[in-house]
Amino acid sequence: MRNEIRRLREMHDLTQAALGAKIGVSRQTINSLETGKYDPSLPLAFTIARHFGLSIEEIFHVDE
Repeated sequence: MRNEIRRLREMHDLTQAALGAKIGVSRQTINSLETGKYDPSLPLAFTIARHFGLSIEEIFHVDE
């Protein structure tokens, strides 16, 4: 699964640690999401989407 987390985080001038703190996860979790090593749970995906004011589909893309 691809995602737009890095692009969104950088657009909002946030470090991985700062974004993690805002949504309640570690910097390592943000790094794993950005590099595609970890797919978020549905509650985490909703939290990320709400934080950026977007839908889940605008952030996460299923690889075909």
